[in-house]
Amino acid sequence: MSKVKRKYHSNYIQFGFFWTGEEEDTKPHCVLCYETLANEAMKPAKLKRHLETKHPEYQGKPIGFFERKRDEQKKHMMKETSQFFAPGENAKATEASYKVSLLIAKAGKPHSIGENLVKPAAKVMANILFGGKAGDEINRIPLSNDTLVTRLRQSQFFSLQLDESIDLGNEANLLCFVRYIYAGGLHDEFLFCHSLPTNTTGEAIFHSLNDFIVKNNLDWSRCLVARIRAVVPSAAATHCCIHREQLAVKKMPQCLKSVLDESVKIANKIKAKPLNSHLFKAVCEEMGSEHTKLLFHTEVRWLSRGKVFTRLFELRDEVMLFLHHSDELYDRMHDFQWLAKLAYLADIFSTLNTLNVALQGKTVTIFNVQDKIKATRLKMELWCDRLDRREFDSFPTFADFLLAAGEDVDGSTVASFKQHLQDLHSQLGIYFPELDASFDWIRNPFVDKTHIEQFTSKLSPREVDSLVDIASDGTLKTTFREKGLTDFWLHIQPEHPELADSALKLLMSFPTTYNCEVGFSTLVGLWSVSVCVMGIKVSLESKITPRFLTVSE
Repeated sequence: MSKVKRKYHSNYIQFGFFWTGEEEDTKPHCVLCYETLANEAMKPAKLKRHLETKHPEYQGKPIGFFERKRDEQKKHMMKETSQFFAPGENAKATEASYKVSLLIAKAGKPHSIGENLVKPAAKVMANILFGGKAGDEINRIPLSNDTLVTRLRQSQFFSLQLDESIDLGNEANLLCFVRYIYAGGLHDEFLFCHSLPTNTTGEAIFHSLNDFIVKNNLDWSRCLVARIRAVVPSAAATHCCIHREQLAVKKMPQCLKSVLDESVKIANKIKAKPLNSHLFKAVCEEMGSEHTKLLFHTEVRWLSRGKVFTRLFELRDEVMLFLHHSDELYDRMHDFQWLAKLAYLADIFSTLNTLNVALQGKTVTIFNVQDKIKATRLKMELWCDRLDRREFDSFPTFADFLLAAGEDVDGSTVASFKQHLQDLHSQLGIYFPELDASFDWIRNPFVDKTHIEQFTSKLSPREVDSLVDIASDGTLKTTFREKGLTDFWLHIQPEHPELADSALKLLMSFPTTYNCEVGFSTLVGLWSVSVCVMGIKVSLESKITPRFLTVSE
């Protein structure tokens, strides 16, 4: 019997949710952290709980606040869709090309099948049913990769995003995405996926990329590290900010590290074996628990630690009943100080997970990254001061635990929390150094003469003159407020090409490998195969693990 699909109700916006997906299978989508939940979560209680646990600071906000967040997302998605169909081309042919390419991608087929099979088959059917003219119309639909290559040849400059991972056959795959300017808009597109023939050294990756560039007659000098700079000295490289966050959060006091390791061990001990999972589910159902499963943790899925720890803490009573008295970790479920540290870890990693989500997306710029990191570090300073006053409201799981237990934590535990926050603050500062203030004109070109003079060392005299013209133009101020940062500089590029190009070279860089990570997650589905071994159907999954996806039950 198929499950009943839940429908979205307009009242759910009060919890910060609108819907996404197909109309027959809607899924709640959070306008604050952009997380999409399963259809089964389309219940007021679950949506409210998401708001209370993930975004407690937004509780009590008026509905208009969430509606504005929703409208901003919708506007951005509509804009991205409309920019794809560039003026000067046959709009219907371009739209048909896009939709057919999407079908090919969803089917997991190589893009070449469009030009080699789909298009010839469509011409045959059109000629038979509608005559020769219909076949001529089919010819106008571009289904090869030549369209993208042609656009890159015409683009003044472009930015590349590269990442590699290992598949089921222990072969390394290199994914490459490209960001380029075309028809007045900024576009992100998949460029290629190549198997690395030997190993995953920088030399092998460079040769794979260089072969593609040379084969398609693309100009290396237009590409925005050391091996590439030998060909293009002006090329700039950016280390993925989400990977930098992973490195920054690894350092912590040993007393918290032991709680982290033991928590992972408990969760994986129950989750890893099917029998344990079934027995634990039975215990949870008998106790009437809201959840019946723990979440599985692996090192590559470090971004979901907050969810793993939160779920373990919520089911601590069920875990205590499930673990046998002889189990070495059984006593942890009775240890107040240990549970207090677990509650703190659940809170802090949930905060880091929210930060990570905010750093994802195709429209994130280096300025967005800097703002989010700066805000997080400032909050950590405030949290340290509150810990000194033994104020714990900044850590809701931990605070609720103390209130329910009627006990207090010892001074050494609070000191370890403060030390951890100070370490995080320091490490984030090391891995995310502040941008040079000389780039501030990019995010705010409407500055007075005193501030403009600060940028003269980085800009040419002609660029400074353009900046003065922009800062003095009242009409452009209105345009700046209406458009996003990148769109604004694209808008004024024809009038101020040199200054706009300087701004766009920084804005076009990929601050994260978000596109590649999504691509590798897609490869998981493409590599999942079924085989029959002695009459038994066995599922083989790729070793490519989706690092940016949240952990599922």
